[in-house]
Amino acid sequence: MRQNPSFAMTDVGEIRRLIERHPWVTLVSQTEEGLVASHYAVMLDDDRDDLTIVGHVGKPDDAILGLGDRELLVVVQGPHGYITPRWYGDVPAVPTWNFVSAHLSGIPELLSPAENLRVLERLVARFEGDGADARGLYALPNDAEFVERLERGTVGFRLTPTRVTAKRKLSQNKSAEVVETVIAGVSADNPELAAEMRRAADARVRP
Repeated sequence: MRQNPSFAMTDVGEIRRLIERHPWVTLVSQTEEGLVASHYAVMLDDDRDDLTIVGHVGKPDDAILGLGDRELLVVVQGPHGYITPRWYGDVPAVPTWNFVSAHLSGIPELLSPAENLRVLERLVARFEGDGADARGLYALPNDAEFVERLERGTVGFRLTPTRVTAKRKLSQNKSAEVVETVIAGVSADNPELAAEMRRAADARVRP
């Protein structure tokens, strides 16, 4: 992803927020046969306050990706959407696409079975929530033997990125008036993108 100083997102807290809100990522690896990609949910490592993430893949995908042996690119995609030049007023303009995205690269560390189980438990708990009918990893009819078989079919990993490129392209290069028009334009069909644009616009004017 080509970086542009106007749109660079360098604040670790903001990138962590992006990962937390958009955990479904793309994992990309270069193999002898060419590029391969897989899609999995990841989480921030709860023992760290940097951009270290943890996750798992199925063993067939581990064989393809070569986790631990080569560099892995993790693509985190946040809200995005089409921006029509109609919102710019009566000036020469072309369409564009607003988005928030981060690329994390590094060689992942493979987790032990115990660490992998903890990650699997956290993933289930995160997405099941705490409702009365939430079903944890060890909830019946699952038993310990079943969960251990499940773990053996996966490979857990921890990635502390050695390269990070994060970009928040949210019309920061436009006037405040145009930004307000764009926010209003995208609000009905893409409220998440509108909220991110509002967040970026408010940060620009904050003393």
